[in-house]
Amino acid sequence: MNQTLTQAGYAAWLRYVRVEDECRREEYRTRCAEIVLATDLPLLQTAGEELARALEAMTGSAPRVREGDPPSGAHVLIGVIGSGQSEIEAAAGEGGNPGEDGFVIRSSGSGQSSCLVIAGATARGALYGTFHFIRLLQTGASLDHLRITEAPVNRLRMMNHWDNMDGSIERGYAGRSIFFRNNRIVEDLSRIRDYARLMASIGINAVAINNVNVHEEETKLIADAYLPDVASIAALFREYGIRLYLSISFAAPMAIGGLDTADPLSPSVRAWWAERAKAIYREIPDFGGFLVKADSEFRPGPFTYGRNHADGANMLAAALAPHGGQVIWRCFVYNCQQDWRDRKTDRARAAYDHFKPLDGKFADNVILQIKNGPIDFQVREPVSPLFGGMHATNQLLELQITQEYTGQQKHLCYLVPQWKEVFEFDTHAEGEGSTVARIASGFLYHRPVGGVAGVSNIGDDEAWTGHPLAQANLYGFGRLAWNPLLTAGQITQEWVQLTFGCDAETQRIIADMLLRSWRIYESYTAPLGVGFMVNPHNHYGPNVDGYEYDKWGTYHYADHYGIGVDRTLETGTGYTGQYHSPLREIYNSLETCPDELLLFFHHVPYTHELKSGKTVIQHIYDSRFEGADMAADLLDTWQSLRGKVDEACYTRVLERLAHQAEHAKEWRDVINTYFYRKTGIPDAKGRQIY
Repeated sequence: MNQTLTQAGYAAWLRYVRVEDECRREEYRTRCAEIVLATDLPLLQTAGEELARALEAMTGSAPRVREGDPPSGAHVLIGVIGSGQSEIEAAAGEGGNPGEDGFVIRSSGSGQSSCLVIAGATARGALYGTFHFIRLLQTGASLDHLRITEAPVNRLRMMNHWDNMDGSIERGYAGRSIFFRNNRIVEDLSRIRDYARLMASIGINAVAINNVNVHEEETKLIADAYLPDVASIAALFREYGIRLYLSISFAAPMAIGGLDTADPLSPSVRAWWAERAKAIYREIPDFGGFLVKADSEFRPGPFTYGRNHADGANMLAAALAPHGGQVIWRCFVYNCQQDWRDRKTDRARAAYDHFKPLDGKFADNVILQIKNGPIDFQVREPVSPLFGGMHATNQLLELQITQEYTGQQKHLCYLVPQWKEVFEFDTHAEGEGSTVARIASGFLYHRPVGGVAGVSNIGDDEAWTGHPLAQANLYGFGRLAWNPLLTAGQITQEWVQLTFGCDAETQRIIADMLLRSWRIYESYTAPLGVGFMVNPHNHYGPNVDGYEYDKWGTYHYADHYGIGVDRTLETGTGYTGQYHSPLREIYNSLETCPDELLLFFHHVPYTHELKSGKTVIQHIYDSRFEGADMAADLLDTWQSLRGKVDEACYTRVLERLAHQAEHAKEWRDVINTYFYRKTGIPDAKGRQIY
């Protein structure tokens, strides 16, 4: 293992380096010489340890950490609002109570009489405030006149791991699982602890550790034999304010319980789940709850018994409710046995058609987890109409951090700009301003809980994410889950500075590469929102007809005359009718539909003129050529940074970008050749198409 990469890449954005500015370093050393914990709460102890660790690395001097009353000299005081400590209450009075998981940071005085207060509404909030303070130190901020009050927008900020107990990870592109090996939980938990540190530093408060496709061994995680080992991970997470969740099989009463049914209305089944919940909470008192994929892609569920999703979710919710647990029920449900000849069945419609009629029928501790788009994490697709379609149900926005369809962490594809578009999308469910961010958080409909879940992109890779720059997606997810109002530019600048240091030119170059990369990837892959032009099963590399005659419902319908899926009300599947006005009319009309989603909503001739003035076929040709050129430019740009970034990181990124540049050419040539041969229409610019 490369030791340099291990130190720099493994530390990720918690890479604490010596402060170069001598005056600033002395300011930090003097004003943070003593860290006082107002009480002995475990999360405050964690906060103190983290701050001391950062300060020692950045100043060369280890601060004293103790509990008790603050001294008269310079100090940092970490505590919980309402504890009665006068400096904390004064800071809270000035900044206001920030609410659950929020914090205030206040500084007063200077030099030896300096006082810095980090106070949370809860101990977890104090930990988040401490990590925020560490970010200030990492970015060289002055400690004078700090007046910061922050609270997370989303109550649930969750990471979903698709890890299997044999150590593999479904859609994992960064090594093997950090939780499991050889059908057991790993014995050495040190890497899990470091992962918990990273997650707490960006405000993650929930982690599901196993795959939503629950196989035979994973079903046993809720059995008595495995619970002590699961509890050891939960205990470690607890030190960083994270609640552990488990993905469960709906058929567990039959698979491990000895019952002959999993019918959610069966008294024996309901009793079995209630008993299992009690057993879990005996071992893990703060257990978060169950994540469930049911009646989806051959997973068992309530449909087997003639029941609906509310029946299934509410049965589990009743078992967890006495203990404060939640059921997170995924809405990724569709017909995965579709006949490709069937032009009316539409996978895009499926989630809305299944769940909209059940709005208001789910228990208050059930949360529906909804993918950002109606298909499956494509580089470009519309926002799911379920956001705005359900008013009386808790909702959780699901984003895919792991780059299944966006380059698999071999390509640079920074997803924060895409996610920002999702959060800011106005559903018009309650008129203007009914954004996905307001719906998912629960704010728009005054729901008791809501939030964001991300499918993790980490493994046991020495730099966590395989591609070192893919760490930006992980960091960006956490920051957006905390506050969707942060701009892509703000988040990018933060991550680059924390990861690569304070050199302004290096920051500018890397930030620019990141912010351009999503649209670059889109430009050489699937055009105009059509999607799924990939090799089946592994979903990597160009294959225009790979899914065209299959059962998965992901079609483009390209023929000699045109391309695209007719989802209009008049002649198509009617999918556009799932949106509120004016979106329904905008998407339904060929004249007003945005170009980038044109082929998602309409079947058009190749000669159809886009709003850019180009025909569809010329756009396909131009964007493939331009995308390949821009991918090559990413490689050239990165080469200008040699000697300015960690050499091991430089080399690994260089290798990935070189692969991306070559692979973009393959995408260009496969896509362009397919459509040239399909249409017989030459490139207007006379470039080589094979």
